[in-house]
Amino acid sequence: MSGRVDLVGGGPGPIDLMTVRAWRLLTQADVVVMDRLGPTDIRAHLGPDVEIIDVGKLPGHHPVPQDEINALLIDRARVGKRVVRLKGGDPFVFGRGGEEMVACAAAGIPVAVVPGITSAVAVPEAAGIPVTHRGIASAVHIVNGQSEITAATLAALGEDAVTTVILMGVGALPRLVADAMRAGVSPDRPVAIVERGHHADQRTTRSTLGSVVLHAGRIGVRNPAVIVVGDVARAGLLVPDLLAAQSGHGG
Repeated sequence: MSGRVDLVGGGPGPIDLMTVRAWRLLTQADVVVMDRLGPTDIRAHLGPDVEIIDVGKLPGHHPVPQDEINALLIDRARVGKRVVRLKGGDPFVFGRGGEEMVACAAAGIPVAVVPGITSAVAVPEAAGIPVTHRGIASAVHIVNGQSEITAATLAALGEDAVTTVILMGVGALPRLVADAMRAGVSPDRPVAIVERGHHADQRTTRSTLGSVVLHAGRIGVRNPAVIVVGDVARAGLLVPDLLAAQSGHGG
């Protein structure tokens, strides 16, 4: 039997926000290699014979290095297993799916990617924040908050027509804000932090660049969270949190 690897985007978390193809591949899988985020509740829907391997990373703590994850995928597929590498969001948006695809292809393992809804769009959306909006924002700049801030990011943070979306950025927020302020970005620039988007305990904090570190520290903002900087994050732009409107939850 020929094994294969499918890099599957699980979306922002709820199972019913996965694609039909993602669900089908999961029901056919022999092995599921899972991240910490995404649709972790899928465990209850997998068969008893499915091998589940947890390789979830925490900020600054990677118990299973990426090279070992690559080797897991390849080794299981080589013995004929159907392997699903289940990721939160989309595999190719800060998910290192590209590296896994290259490793599998180099080893001669059939590999494909299944898109998922990236948290860069889905989580702000859950809080009623469009990352683009006619007359307000015509471009989106997506940043890995754990990386060094670049000149392009500093320019985006100060550009009125650009929304900057920061993933994995809670711990780096003081540094990001300090760098932006030194670069001359207005302290009045709107900021929103959406924690646990699309979950029942979702919470949205709206602030400004000059005050957000104080506000986030005061209420104890934690990952997983998405930070949105730009005029689309301004309070009252659209409707209250979509999740709150739909199910009575939200912050």
